[in-house]
Formats: sequence, structure tokens, C-alpha cells
Amino acid sequence: MSKAKPMSPKAAARIQAAGAAKTGGQTAKGGFVARAQRAAAKGSNPFSAKK
Repeated sequence: MSKAKPMSPKAAARIQAAGAAKTGGQTAKGGFVARAQRAAAKGSNPFSAKK
């Protein structure tokens, strides 16, 4: 099995665009789109705490 890659902001934006197009612009709080955005923000911040 391959090692997981961090979520990039570009990938998160693509996911958000696809999700918004499917639901008429609405995204659920805490849904997959929100989690993707959070992961991208956490992964792209060089000052975030790594666990």
C-alpha cells in the first residue's frame, strides 16, 4: 500500500468546486469538503504542529 500524500490547496479547491456544483453551491458543515479544506490548510502551513 502506498503512503498517503498531504492534501494540497489545489486539490481541496477542486473537491470544493465539484461538491458545490453538485449541491447548488451549498456544502455541509463538517462534511467531506470541509475536511478536505481543513487538511489542505493544515498541510500547507509550515508553522502548524506536526504530530
